[in-house]
Amino acid sequence: MNLPNKLTVIRIIMIPLFVVVALMPLNWGVWHMWGSSIELTQLVAAIIFALASLTDWLDGQIARSRGLVTNFGKFADPLADKMLVMTALIVLVGQGLAPSWVVAIIVCRELAVTGLRLLLVEQGGTVLAAAWPGKIKTMTQMLAIIFLLIDNFPFAGLGIPIANIMLYICLFFTIYSGIDYFVKNSSVFKGSM
Repeated sequence: MNLPNKLTVIRIIMIPLFVVVALMPLNWGVWHMWGSSIELTQLVAAIIFALASLTDWLDGQIARSRGLVTNFGKFADPLADKMLVMTALIVLVGQGLAPSWVVAIIVCRELAVTGLRLLLVEQGGTVLAAAWPGKIKTMTQMLAIIFLLIDNFPFAGLGIPIANIMLYICLFFTIYSGIDYFVKNSSVFKGSM
């Protein structure tokens, strides 16, 4: 197993650690920053999530720069991203920090694209690698989750929480990238309806 694939596996292993820290009733106190108060438990959960998210960027950079792109990586990397993001979003809904309707749309898109990936592999052995809209979607989802975990800092004094801005940007790219994948791969459905 090459280094990028090891980083992907590490990302998957970090998911239960994130869940334990985010959901355990730990009272580590409060940290005051920029006029806001952050529970240290949430801050630690955000750091764990951020580190796990960083492995996504690292494994891609290393795989491309060293020519270590594998079918396992094309499959496992987006799967690890989905597992990490969906777990965090479900935790955030449970904590009342993310609207369930937004998370439902994100989860449905992820399941639909995963189904499309399976159809492509079954019909032609093609592994659908992440396209740029999907990469932007993943990045904005991860940033939104980090901001939702650490609190809603007002954006430029306008009173609009950065977390909410990022969440709706990620919702846009979630929908856009899902449509993009299906439009570009619509041939998989020809003659099946």
